[in-house]
Amino acid sequence: MSLFVKFWGVRGSIPVPGITTRRYGGNTACVEVRSARSRFVLDAGTGIRELGIAMAAEAGPQRVHLLISHAHWDHIQGFPFFSPAYEARSQIHVYGVEPGDDRMHRLLSGQMHSSYFPVQFSDLAGAIVAADLSGGQCTIDDVDVRALPVFHPGGCLSFRLTQGSSSVVYATDNELDQVLVNPELAAGTSGGPLRRLPDALVDFAAGASLLIADGQYTDLGYTNHRGWGHSRATTAVDFAVQAGVPKLAIFHHDPMQTDAEVEEKIDACRQRVVELGAQLEVFAAREGVELRLD
Repeated sequence: MSLFVKFWGVRGSIPVPGITTRRYGGNTACVEVRSARSRFVLDAGTGIRELGIAMAAEAGPQRVHLLISHAHWDHIQGFPFFSPAYEARSQIHVYGVEPGDDRMHRLLSGQMHSSYFPVQFSDLAGAIVAADLSGGQCTIDDVDVRALPVFHPGGCLSFRLTQGSSSVVYATDNELDQVLVNPELAAGTSGGPLRRLPDALVDFAAGASLLIADGQYTDLGYTNHRGWGHSRATTAVDFAVQAGVPKLAIFHHDPMQTDAEVEEKIDACRQRVVELGAQLEVFAAREGVELRLD
């Protein structure tokens, strides 16, 4: 059994198309995870538009499980442009956490109010269904799904999807440096001992095949953005090392970072791996890349 992970949008805050971002992409957050029976979409940033175009070429009915980490614009703004929502053959399940929690469903509807968008949510031909994760852990088709609240202004959820021995953890918009067990290491400087994360967070990601983690800032860039809800990329390395994951995708790239600056950020992450004496593959999430997790 395998899980397939594809990146459709990897930027944070606002879309930034252009010549300086074309290598890693300028669309905001959207990641697709597929199993033999299911399709999950993690966040509905502008990257979901391209996913919808790709899905339009597929035959048969469309069934999507939409997991939204939180409702900041860069994580929901693509939904009105998701073409399957306009198709009668589509069924899109939008998940809350607790039974009866339809907040995300209502927020998607609200952003399509006539004050913001010309097409009403009620006009969508697809079946947009409110669902829930039974309190934060359930099985959907052939995939086990868990949710964990993380530190971000207004709140945010991380998700873990598991099928057999394959699992992916999606942990965006998670300011790791605000929750360190050794907070004296939260200064925006490189190097130093292991920055320790809370047990609950480490246990949530432990042993995953792939960790997709917020790494918006460089060490220097973080100094001016404390409390904004995003992590130093190098702290994401410390998180991955403690969780014992083999692969780390740095995600939610700052909109001000060019492709070259993203690569410099990843070079710093790889140096951090060396400093910690760890075995970890680190790479920058990039639009269009698809991974198979066995």
